[in-house]
This record gives sequence, structure tokens and C-alpha cells, in this order.
Amino acid sequence: MLRVVLICVGRAKAGAERDLAARYIERAKLAGRGAGLVVELREIDEGRARRPEDRKSEEAKAIAAQIEPGGLVVALDETGKAADSVHFANLIGAARDEGAPGFTLVIGGPDGLDPAWRRTVAHVIAFGAMTWPHQLVRIMAAEQIYRAVTILSGHPYHRA
Repeated sequence: MLRVVLICVGRAKAGAERDLAARYIERAKLAGRGAGLVVELREIDEGRARRPEDRKSEEAKAIAAQIEPGGLVVALDETGKAADSVHFANLIGAARDEGAPGFTLVIGGPDGLDPAWRRTVAHVIAFGAMTWPHQLVRIMAAEQIYRAVTILSGHPYHRA
């Protein structure tokens, strides 16, 4: 079983956005079992340093501590490349099929991801060139994980 982890810097506030992201993660957990996947969400506290660069560095250390050594890491960042849902699902499927210990998708904090840490990951992808609110990115990432699970399991949710 491949552990698929969505790491988010910052805690989601109670409300519709948190509920919707949680709903997609729960769906992915349930559907993931049949596809050989275990799905989870982990939240990391935002850095407390005064300077944004220092906050990003603190957050990068906390992120690194949550990543399965030897696993595939994908960062979500507006500087990344666009990827369609099938490509994203194929990244997860390849990690599973190659016996990787984990697949981690990372969403940075309000200041973004530490550039030095970002250069260490396997893939950097973007949800387009626009800047998205953090809570919407969390929802979109959770939905894409669920969509990837359904693609890998042959479920008709994704209509390509």
C-alpha cells in the first residue's frame, strides 16, 4: 500500500472550505484501499519568524520531517508546470507500482515554499498561472487526489 499524504502548511479554519477538503480526503481514503493507496492529510503550523524567508525555512524543516524517506515528493507552487489530472494520477500510480514508500503532495504557507527546499523535490506543479487562496488550493489538491484514486481504480468519476 502506497501512503499518499497531502501536507498543508497552516491549519484550516472551521467552515465550508475545511469541510469540503475533508470530504474529498475522506472519499479518497475510502476509494484508495481498492487501488492500493492509503490517503491522509497532515497540517503543519506556520512558521513564527518575523521575516518571510525565515518563516519559509522553518516550514521547510517541518515539511521535511513529515516526508517518508525515499518517497516521491511533489510541491504545489505557482512557478510549477501545469499538469493534467491523468498525469497527476500517473505520478501516484508509478510511485505505487515501483514500490515507493510514499507519495507526498505539499502546499506551502502564505509566503510560499522555501526555494532551496522546492529545488529538492521530484516535481513542482501549478494549478495554473493564477494565484489561488490557500484554502481553495487545499480543496483543489484534495479533489485531485480523489480524482487520481478514481482514475487508478477505473471508477467513472473522471470523464476524459
